[in-house]
Amino acid sequence: MADPPPSARQITDEPLSELLPWIRGALAGGEARLRVPDPALGAGLYDGERLGGRRHRAWQVWTDLADTLGAHLAVEEVAGGWATLSLRPRARRADPDASGYGADSEWQRVNKFEDPVFLLTFLEALERAAPPPGGRVLALGLGSGRELAGLELAFPGRALEVVGLDTDASALDLARARFPAATFAPRDVRTLPDPALGAFDLILSLSLLQSPSLRKDVLLAALRRQLAPGGALILGFPNARYRDGALSYGARLRNFARPDLSLLCSDVADVRRRLHGKGFRVYVTGKYEVLVTAIAGEPGQM
Repeated sequence: MADPPPSARQITDEPLSELLPWIRGALAGGEARLRVPDPALGAGLYDGERLGGRRHRAWQVWTDLADTLGAHLAVEEVAGGWATLSLRPRARRADPDASGYGADSEWQRVNKFEDPVFLLTFLEALERAAPPPGGRVLALGLGSGRELAGLELAFPGRALEVVGLDTDASALDLARARFPAATFAPRDVRTLPDPALGAFDLILSLSLLQSPSLRKDVLLAALRRQLAPGGALILGFPNARYRDGALSYGARLRNFARPDLSLLCSDVADVRRRLHGKGFRVYVTGKYEVLVTAIAGEPGQM
């Protein structure tokens, strides 16, 4: 017979700074259970303000706390003005990157369109880029191509010519099955620019420019030369990791317990500076994936 779960600690007015050491200790033992004031009852209050002698905390406090501590959050019960929560450590499984991006890899389990922040900011970026009807779209390192569905969401019924390039043939097979009207080819982006491909009104490159095998300055110059006058770039920089079924905020450096955003900030700032200096209008948006949307100025400035 399994051991009964530990009793839930009743939380009324304790500050988070007092709770944190206890939660960490409980997680080290396998599980932290808390009975907290129902977060839904404090709408309009800031976290830490009191309602009826109880300290209010929104659901986001508990989800952020679980993520920061590397734990799964479960809501066991909500009743009578209280919510019983449990936190359990995530399994120490390999990062999806370890298995590559092919059809049988862990990455095929990940659907970024289930992240509402990415979905909304990506659609906004596409609307800013606004490829014309009949325009051409080049997607680089697209894997199985899920993000191409954003084109139809942003521009319902608009005919666009889509070309996708990736080095993994098995992932491209999945992309072909999803988008049979598009053209896909197994190709390394380092072979760009290629005049034979023609010019594109929009170039998409998500989670690609931070690859250690690529030089950002060289690839950016290649993309500019592949872009049609007035065209746009949407470049994605990952600011998260996927592990044990969870999307966790913040880029990690090896041997760092907490996210370190210094490399991400440096890369985004460098790309923004380079593109702005070439006459692009540049927007930086997003959370778990930071999107740099750059819209070309006059042809002579590129």
